Amino acid sequence: MGIQGVGTAGHVFAVFFEKETATPLGLVPYRGAAPAMQDLLAGQIDCMIDTPTNSLPQARSGGIKAYAVTAETRLASAPHIPTVDEAGLPGFHFSFWQALWAPKGTPAAIIDRLNAAVGASLADPAITQRFADQGQDVPPLAQRTPRALAAYHEAEIKKWWPIVKDANIKAE
Repeated sequence: MGIQGVGTAGHVFAVFFEKETATPLGLVPYRGAAPAMQDLLAGQIDCMIDTPTNSLPQARSGGIKAYAVTAETRLASAPHIPTVDEAGLPGFHFSFWQALWAPKGTPAAIIDRLNAAVGASLADPAITQRFADQGQDVPPLAQRTPRALAAYHEAEIKKWWPIVKDANIKAE
């Protein structure tokens, strides 16, 4: 299984996959997703876990087979790809997500202003369509607040830190 690099989110998830399925895969670290995808297309590796943004164009062209999305629901931009729950790994959810961060101590007024600007951008149908075309779903409005991000971030740390620690994964 190709991974996007040692210590990456893909590495952590691959270790989680091996553990949960009791399947030793032999992880092959790459210097990013693009070289791993090249080797997957060339048949040099058997599989990889990747972001929809990188993988969907290859799946749509028939270059690779997408077995499942690791979300709780199917992607709007790829409704033919089943979820992990439907594919036989219930609850095996993982997401690559993005957020905007500011330095500690940034005044609340600045945070609110940034959040409002992002919210306005995400309300634009052209922006949300662009995200959807890349396989990215925009979170509901209630999940686009600094408080919601903090709660989500904390939950992600609680979920993934034990796996990182147990596997002694270090970023390179």
